[in-house]
Amino acid sequence: MLEVSGLEVRYGSAVALRGVDLAVRPGEVVAVVGRNGAGKTTLLRAVTGLVAPARGQVALQGRPITGQPAHRIMRLGVAHVPQGRQVFGDQTVEDNLLLGGYIHARDRQAVRRRIEEQYELFPRLAERRRQLAGTLSGGEQQMLAIARALMSDPALLALDEPSMGLAPIYVKQVFETILHLKRRGKTILLVEQMARAALSIADRAYVLQTGEVKRSGPARALLQDEEVLRSYLGG
Repeated sequence: MLEVSGLEVRYGSAVALRGVDLAVRPGEVVAVVGRNGAGKTTLLRAVTGLVAPARGQVALQGRPITGQPAHRIMRLGVAHVPQGRQVFGDQTVEDNLLLGGYIHARDRQAVRRRIEEQYELFPRLAERRRQLAGTLSGGEQQMLAIARALMSDPALLALDEPSMGLAPIYVKQVFETILHLKRRGKTILLVEQMARAALSIADRAYVLQTGEVKRSGPARALLQDEEVLRSYLGG
């Protein structure tokens, strides 16, 4: 589904990613974990076209997408749920969903069907459909951000720190949602600082430190590796 080869990203003279290799197979949940500043968000932004790599290649379903703008990569099948949710606060819940499905706007029945699918997945959003997104709780906004991304029916869902700033009850719901999507066959690239939680639901994982992949493998094996937990994930 996704292949990243030798990816390097620079911010001026600072190297944020160094020679990163990563792969995501269809139907997998692949987690990228590591401490703050490891380069996790930069990796996701490079994959989704929000930053341009200095070197390396990104391919989606065998098709090179390196350096293409974010809107084109989204049309090719990658939906990005950004860190901090970034919903349209002055629009209603349903308007946010409509905006998420704009690439299918000519097929109104399909858009309506996808909206109802999101309401089935997130019943709280159905209750709030006429409410301004900016008045939702943090957890409800995260649900909306994920639902908005799913409106484009992506081949790959890229989630950046979906648990950040949420109350524990919403953190639990977010990870339950990811598991539900996994069971439905959705391919997910998950960047998450809550490493134990991410590794517990992922198929495979990559551990980043200072912009480099230090370890990779089956998520359960990394979760049980004391050296990984101590050295790269804060114990």
